Amino acid sequence: MARPDPQLAPEGVSDAPLRAFVGYRMKRAFNALQADLTRTLEPFGLRMLTYSALALIVENPGLRPSQLAKALAVERANVVVYVDQLEEAGWVTRAPSPGDRRAYALQCTLAGRQVYERAHKAVQAHDSRMLRGLTRHEIATVGKALAGMGKQT
Repeated sequence: MARPDPQLAPEGVSDAPLRAFVGYRMKRAFNALQADLTRTLEPFGLRMLTYSALALIVENPGLRPSQLAKALAVERANVVVYVDQLEEAGWVTRAPSPGDRRAYALQCTLAGRQVYERAHKAVQAHDSRMLRGLTRHEIATVGKALAGMGKQT
């Protein structure tokens, strides 16, 4: 029987049959990334999805909630929850869209931009921490491989 890798499975549990699957290894890596990112964003009052929404709103002033939902690959109803949280924090405002009065345009406030800039620096440090030990070439290879993921249906 294969000796379990302590980084992949709880002590005494062999996950050898699962390690053959890239998806399993990606999920284990995602769990580690998400846990560290959660700790990174907590001091800012953000979570992974609220940070992601804030980042897209900062970089795309006037973004409509439907566009945000599509960009985040989440249901529009979920985006409304994230935008509500950002608005309650005073980081985002909604105004009627100039081109479509039935839609809202999302804008970042000064306070939102400031918290985003601080959180963004922390997320960059998180990313560097998570990639420590990989060469630039390995990072580029992983990035290129992941860029094509999810595009096939």
